[in-house]
Amino acid sequence: MKRYNLLIVLLLLIFNITTAQKKDSPAADFSAIKEAKTKIENTVPLVIGHLQAISTKEGDNNILTNGKTALGKEYGILESEWRLYRGNMVNCILNNSSKKSKKCMEYHTQYLRNTLINYKNYITYLTKKNGYLGVEGDTKIDFNPSEITTKLSEAYFNASDAAKRMKGMQRKEFLEQTNSEDYKLKPYAQAAQ
Repeated sequence: MKRYNLLIVLLLLIFNITTAQKKDSPAADFSAIKEAKTKIENTVPLVIGHLQAISTKEGDNNILTNGKTALGKEYGILESEWRLYRGNMVNCILNNSSKKSKKCMEYHTQYLRNTLINYKNYITYLTKKNGYLGVEGDTKIDFNPSEITTKLSEAYFNASDAAKRMKGMQRKEFLEQTNSEDYKLKPYAQAAQ
């Protein structure tokens, strides 16, 4: 009888370890957060390059200077929301039941999506053909708010599922890694160089 109990415990342990290590399992990683961070940061040099082209074409350096200032303001709004989003998502998972956690995460994801859409609208206006003073051709920017937030949402829902299998401090440490410096947006001055 004891052998069967030991066998069941051993099988459950193996199942839990292999489930946590599967590539698509909830415990996989937070690569979607790093990918979103990179996409956001990559918009800055593209928009500045476009503003530089307009400034050169028009022979007016104020276009570049004023455009960079305005872009910095919009990026700052997004940077602030990005920091809040990551913290709020962790709090949703740690401080709520499963049902409340899901609603909380959906709410914060929708708020981030709206902020990303506003940012995209702004940079699209600056870079589209015949937009602000217009230049020939469009500047292509790989920035889709719906795609970004869908991937982020999936990453946090997976993290929530993985956190349910953890205890105490292990759970908190696992989730808190999303608030590390690695996932923080570069300051605008640094991204603009």
